[in-house]
Amino acid sequence: MAGNYIQQLFADRIGGDQFGKSTVLYKFEKIKRARQAAMIAHPEMEIIDMGVGEPDAMADQGVIETLAIEAAKWENRNYADNGIHEFKLAAAQYLEDVYGVKGIKAETEVNHAIGSKPALAMMAQAFINPGDVTLMTVPGYPIMGTMTKWLGGDVYNMPLLKENNFLPDLKAIPKEILKRAKLLYLNYPNNPTGASATKVFFKEVVQFATENNLIVVHDAAYAALTFDGVKPLSFLSTPNAKKVGVEIHSLSKAFNMTGWRIAFVVGNPLVVSAFASVKDNNDSGQFKAIQKAGIYALENHWITESTAAKYSRRHDLLVGVLKKVGFDVKKPKGSFYLYVSIPKGVKGGIKFKTAEDFSQYLIKEKLISTVPWDDAGAYVRFSVTFLAYDLQEEQQVIEEIYTRLSDVQFVF
Repeated sequence: MAGNYIQQLFADRIGGDQFGKSTVLYKFEKIKRARQAAMIAHPEMEIIDMGVGEPDAMADQGVIETLAIEAAKWENRNYADNGIHEFKLAAAQYLEDVYGVKGIKAETEVNHAIGSKPALAMMAQAFINPGDVTLMTVPGYPIMGTMTKWLGGDVYNMPLLKENNFLPDLKAIPKEILKRAKLLYLNYPNNPTGASATKVFFKEVVQFATENNLIVVHDAAYAALTFDGVKPLSFLSTPNAKKVGVEIHSLSKAFNMTGWRIAFVVGNPLVVSAFASVKDNNDSGQFKAIQKAGIYALENHWITESTAAKYSRRHDLLVGVLKKVGFDVKKPKGSFYLYVSIPKGVKGGIKFKTAEDFSQYLIKEKLISTVPWDDAGAYVRFSVTFLAYDLQEEQQVIEEIYTRLSDVQFVF
């Protein structure tokens, strides 16, 4: 091999011999560069970051103190492998206390993960062979689909459309795709649409999975963050759901523990066992002290209720402002995301062909950072996890958004 031989050795799945040479800028890199340019061009203004997809607050003090205590214990120093039994018991009890899901067998139907992201990747590793299909919702969190492709499988995208309440149309999936499909990925409350699933929908999913020999993987990262009288809904509360799939619960969003990297897979014992087997070959388990802190969180789920109340209040404020400047927007029933259809342009000025166009305009001209989605219509995602320490600061941020958006007239 001539020259730097390492350049010739990269796997095709990450670009092969072209790895690192691409000049294509991906969405989040474009946002990052636009932010930097905007801050240089407008040093007198602060960026209002409504694109970030993680909580703005610290974990509860009790969680932090538990970590400190447990980290100092000699018996917690070593490998956790597939997790401590106490965490599994706490997870099973949490499902019953918050979601009304009874009868989860901690030993065989629960396994911890170092966050939802690796859990989703490993789920594909456990089931996908070359030629198999994973059914993925778009827009959405792509990890399981990415890993499916890396393993030689194919991804079939199910668009989330407003006319279907941002739920996938399972009946629209071609029969030839279903013959090869193994995994069905769902995520509700949904990132990025903020949409919530219903008991009726989950019942349809169970029947659909049963008829088509599918494994359902429900990403429940935002499941506990509900408001306006909507109670948290678990896929596993659906009759026979455990026969067809699993649910992945993360402590990141519900307990302000994004950097702690702790989650759990729960449901069908065969699927959980397969995940545990793959996981055992990928990592040696999360630090036991973090699992112990996770137990404290799961046992004190009122923490999530206060966090959800904050997000609900911020949604109310943001929706009110966006409506005042002309947007057709509706408050979601869960998550911290607000999914907004873009305007056609600015009266007498710029026109927006894509969500990316509008998002770049908001960053460069208004110093408001959002995330664009053009997968199934042109929408931008606002996140109400913007930094504010109290109600007064929240109102100041929202008032500033109104000030920046109200000096132009959007055309819809």
